[in-house]
Amino acid sequence: MNILRNIDFRPKLVSSLNKENYWKDKFAKDLMAGIIVGIVALPLAIAFGIASGVSPEKGIITAIVGGFIVSLLGGCNVQIGGPTGAFIVIVYGIIAKFGFEGLAVATLIAGVMMFLLGFFKLGTMIKFIPYPIVVGFTGGIAVTIFTTQIKDLFGLTIEEVPADFISKWVVYFQNISTINWWALGTGILSILIIIYAQKLKPFKKIPGSLAAILVMTVVCYLLRRFCGIDAIETIGDRFTINASLPAPKGFALNMETINMLIPSAFTIAILGSIESLLSATVADGVTGDRHNSNTELMAQGVANMVVPLFGGIPVTGAIARTMTNINNGGRTPMAGIIHAVILLLILLFLAPLTKHIPMACLAGVLVVVSYNMSEWRTIRSMMSNPKADVAVLVTTLVLTIIFDLTIAIEVGLVLAVLLFMRRIMATTSISVIHDQLEVHQDGESSDEVLDIPEGVEVYEIEGPFFFGVANKFDEIMRAVGKDTKIRIARMRKVSFIDSTGLHNLEIFIKSSHKNNCTVILSGVNPTVRRTLEKAKINLLVGPENVCDNIYMALDRAKEVVEYQRATEHRHKE
Repeated sequence: MNILRNIDFRPKLVSSLNKENYWKDKFAKDLMAGIIVGIVALPLAIAFGIASGVSPEKGIITAIVGGFIVSLLGGCNVQIGGPTGAFIVIVYGIIAKFGFEGLAVATLIAGVMMFLLGFFKLGTMIKFIPYPIVVGFTGGIAVTIFTTQIKDLFGLTIEEVPADFISKWVVYFQNISTINWWALGTGILSILIIIYAQKLKPFKKIPGSLAAILVMTVVCYLLRRFCGIDAIETIGDRFTINASLPAPKGFALNMETINMLIPSAFTIAILGSIESLLSATVADGVTGDRHNSNTELMAQGVANMVVPLFGGIPVTGAIARTMTNINNGGRTPMAGIIHAVILLLILLFLAPLTKHIPMACLAGVLVVVSYNMSEWRTIRSMMSNPKADVAVLVTTLVLTIIFDLTIAIEVGLVLAVLLFMRRIMATTSISVIHDQLEVHQDGESSDEVLDIPEGVEVYEIEGPFFFGVANKFDEIMRAVGKDTKIRIARMRKVSFIDSTGLHNLEIFIKSSHKNNCTVILSGVNPTVRRTLEKAKINLLVGPENVCDNIYMALDRAKEVVEYQRATEHRHKE
């Protein structure tokens, strides 16, 4: 019971509906926003579904089921869940390797991972993924999405498009002579409508992607019906659309399949978590609200565990649809639930009409999506950042494009950690001081100078004492004078110490004792002191030799020096 009580699960829908006058003041706005977002989500769900290698209704089903669960259980008032462009590359790759059932298993495992992240209150940890990695893989995904749409945009006659980036472009150039000019014209016109539609009065309140699909579908239908021009491929030419919500269907699970799909599931979980929390954070900035990261991750996890049962693809928070929701007055999760209901009604009653949508038009929609995702202006501005950040950004970007997102995230994170360690190491310094010591208070110089007794050395350690600086500490230890009788480790600026640092400190103390040299610790902060006590370093050095500040440490050193001299004098007598 205590475990359940400590779970950070507080769906925003509950608190929103419990507020007074909700049905009077806010429901009408949520209703209107939900209807608009549902209409906006339709072409994107179809486009993302087809681009991911599944049928268009699977994209719609993902938006219905996933969007409903995210709004029902989520920790953000305005989040809209569904399929997004970021997953196109991952989903397409998983289906190519493991089939649709493999995708279902990977999505289910990813859902469990996301739920556990929220369950163990690790939602805020996702925000610590370095920004260059996020920009790098987002830009890489944008380039890859653009690449996947070249065949449909140009209407190229290619039986099978290769999975990897370079091979795709080789095949495109080999088949450049098969360009379908009708398809290319449709795609270009679709892009122009998306860009300029909202500048025209008739389309001012209609999203560009929806306007492009409506206009180009009507045009292509008229060309086919009355002019006999059937060179423009439509959804109906490639897919058979099932206008119903399928019953839940299970799939086989075994350890061999799970082990193979763990890396793909990890990528889905990390990317889904990042995108969902990024979307929620952007929404907070606009609405002034504050989302619950852990609740949101648990909701996203449940959505990704349920959606595969209905034949859907991975779900995440969609920034564009979330912003559409906000801009049209949506302020509670009820708008997201209404958006899912609208999509369900469209699937049940209007799905047959979607067969007339041109494939080149959907390619044009995704080309614009990829351009908006690319963040090329951000990438350009970041090129003037420190070289370490640029290296992480470029590495993640290139690996995402050339290989896949799993490798890109893993290598990017490792590189970011290594470069971070390098920076920390650069901030940690260890110096040996003899004769006189200048006292510094809070980083500022003081006129006070303390005399260091003969035979005493002060080791000034500034910065974290961790495995990254172990070699530096070892080198200084080897260079110490043999006539030293007392070593003071001044640790006032040591913010933390890890097991390697403890091990080095232990070796330092033991080797000093072998040489009849006393070690005194000075200025240890409470956190580090507790760590030393747990490792029994305080007993090894002697509790009387752990001092609060350098004054006490030097006084203690003088006592030890005097005691040693007195002892030596008695031995001589």
